[in-house]
Amino acid sequence: MSTSTYHSIRQLMRAFRQGDREAGGALADLFYPELRRMAAARMRGERPEHTWQPTALVHELYLEIAKVRSMGTASESADEERAAFLGIAGHMMKRLLIHHARPLYRRAQHVEITDVVIAPDCPSNSLQDVEDALSRLAAVDPRLRAVVEMKGFEGLTGEEIARQLGCSRGTVSNCWSFAQRWLQEEWATARRA
Repeated sequence: MSTSTYHSIRQLMRAFRQGDREAGGALADLFYPELRRMAAARMRGERPEHTWQPTALVHELYLEIAKVRSMGTASESADEERAAFLGIAGHMMKRLLIHHARPLYRRAQHVEITDVVIAPDCPSNSLQDVEDALSRLAAVDPRLRAVVEMKGFEGLTGEEIARQLGCSRGTVSNCWSFAQRWLQEEWATARRA
């Protein structure tokens, strides 16, 4: 990316964090190829007869982004701002798909989730708490946060994450295991406090 693009991302994210809807739309336009890829990855996990296609999911995301009023503090790094926006977008896509599926609740299959980062009795119930924990995790190693966001919010596989980060699947697996333990300890400490 060029220097002007990095500067543009930081400016747009600053405005978006302050509730500027046009900035959110401009970010969605700027990251459209990545959002489309994320949507395609999310849709692979959906039922075959799903009524949405990845493009429709991105369009619904665009409408949701327009509703964002404000967000937490900004970062000085365009890469971190990019990761923050894509992480939020991944989370919103997940929520959109859940909301879209609600009328079909009778078709849902109950499965036990064994690969959970957040404990069910976790006191963190706001996105800001999650963002704060992920920021502390990034202070340990930025790659840990990236793995959590890509796996947890974007629904990417270990192989896709490894390809994006330029590392091995084993490294991704180690990062994911470490991040899970670290986040569980963080929330256990918060629960005791």
